[in-house]
Amino acid sequence: MWSRIWSYRVSYLFIAPFMLVFLAFIVIPVVMTAGLSFTYYNGIEPPRFIGWSNFQYLISQDLLFLQYALPNTFKFAIVVGPGGYAAGFVLAWLISLLGKRLRKWVALAVYAPSLTAGTAMTIIWLPLLSGDRIGYLNSFLLNQGLISVPKLWVTDPHLLMGSMIVVSLWSSMGVGFLAMLAGILNVDPQLYEAGRIDGIRSRLQEVWYLTIPSMKPQMLFGCVMAIVTTLKTGQIGVELSGQNPTPQYGGNLIVNHIHDFGFIRYEMGYAAAISVFLLLLMYASNRLSWRLFGTRDE
Repeated sequence: MWSRIWSYRVSYLFIAPFMLVFLAFIVIPVVMTAGLSFTYYNGIEPPRFIGWSNFQYLISQDLLFLQYALPNTFKFAIVVGPGGYAAGFVLAWLISLLGKRLRKWVALAVYAPSLTAGTAMTIIWLPLLSGDRIGYLNSFLLNQGLISVPKLWVTDPHLLMGSMIVVSLWSSMGVGFLAMLAGILNVDPQLYEAGRIDGIRSRLQEVWYLTIPSMKPQMLFGCVMAIVTTLKTGQIGVELSGQNPTPQYGGNLIVNHIHDFGFIRYEMGYAAAISVFLLLLMYASNRLSWRLFGTRDE
């Protein structure tokens, strides 16, 4: 075995930079987080082992987590994850029907919001969703007679989640969208010709029977990216409302809960336990994605 390893030493040298970075910034932090999740650690005193207490408190006694962070995260993820994923595929398919020159500009226009989400928050969304009469959305609705008083779109706990979902969907066309567009464009045109000979008569049948099966790797990648991006989202509610925590915890997600205990209360051990729970939730979601779009050879 050692002789075989030595014979491939040049190959290992090439992958060494990636492996070192992967170990330093992924593997070691995950292992340390898992270890800290079984301790009480406040950032000053040495960690003190307390066993499963953090997890027991999380799933049975933490009312902020059980009543707000967890339900809000599921509500947000169920709408933004599948919604953004489906919208990304539909837009990618529609863009693939355009001419080559026009296609690249439309794809850039759709992809751009994911690159400028921070700037757009200040320039577009905060003025649009302002809760006074001069907010663009309130002003339009008042002038049309659709509402009689301004709506507090980002400070009302009952409306904040809807605002977060809309903003997230607008900026969700990221690398997953580009991967699906590339997958659609790389489908062999001869498949469509063979499909027409075999009886396919509509675009919808082409998409269902030919396009999607031919681009399963890209579909899987887009699905994983949608899950990870959605579940790790946390700051959008704070940015929209300008409050941390959000008004009556109406926009608090699991990531906000981690930030609260880790960097405000300095209960690092408990924050690590919440992080492990979120990691397991992401893993379960990704396994479901593999069951839907993966193959035995992947």
